[in-house]
Amino acid sequence: MNAIISASELADALRSERPPVLLDVRWQLSTAAASGQPFDGRAAYASGHIPGAVFVDLDRELASTPGPRGRHPLPDLVVFGAAMRRAGVSAGTPVVAYDGGIGWAAARAWWLLRWTGHPDVRVLDGGLPAWDGPLEAEAEAEAEAEASAPAEGDFVPKPAEGAVLDADGAAALARSGVLLDARAGERYRGEVEPIDPVGGHIPGALSAPTSDNVDADGRFRPAAELRARFGELGATRGVPVGVYCGSGVSAAHEVLALEVAGIPAALYVGSWSEWTSDPARPVAVGPDPQ
Repeated sequence: MNAIISASELADALRSERPPVLLDVRWQLSTAAASGQPFDGRAAYASGHIPGAVFVDLDRELASTPGPRGRHPLPDLVVFGAAMRRAGVSAGTPVVAYDGGIGWAAARAWWLLRWTGHPDVRVLDGGLPAWDGPLEAEAEAEAEAEASAPAEGDFVPKPAEGAVLDADGAAALARSGVLLDARAGERYRGEVEPIDPVGGHIPGALSAPTSDNVDADGRFRPAAELRARFGELGATRGVPVGVYCGSGVSAAHEVLALEVAGIPAALYVGSWSEWTSDPARPVAVGPDPQ
């Protein structure tokens, strides 16, 4: 099954006898929008969302409290499971996640659901900007809440083994397989570091910015192009592949791109924010992986 779905395919699916559960996961990395106010995904959802979608809070429901394990550690599975059931997610129900277009947050929801055992999850390719159907404001949704509120789901998260890397596992994979750094190239090289205390990368990791996964419209490049891109970095089927970023969000997008290309990959959830929390861990700078 393809891990992504186009807007037209989603429209057809929503009219089918087995429509997917819709997760609105709008979120931004920056702490403030152009207005100077922090981005509010809940408010964005309230102003207009795909009819029937349920808002999911990345910081509170798809991650746990920031700390030594990174800015977006794995969520408490009790909290995550409750959020998914509240949204109507059941083990036998298809799920589609979308965000504001960049794809990172939706990919985080996709990855978490896949990691915890859901068999049918996709991401809306291009996010909400790709959707040309009607939008529903929260007031309208509330007026029809009795008819449109999703029934409680029955999904119970059951994590898979081997899909998650810790710091030691990421360091080992950089030597024995392929470890991809999904951040911008200048952060990988250590030229700038706007968020974490130290710039650079995990020794042995290869630079593979998430931005190169998509075209100018924010949609994923064709599978053949993605396979060629990752193949040039040595990431092919049969080779152990892992991905990290700043805090395990944009790296989920890279794992999704690898999935589209047919290449399984593990996620280092703690990523650079966890790696740099321990000053004893080595840091490489410059374009050379080592």
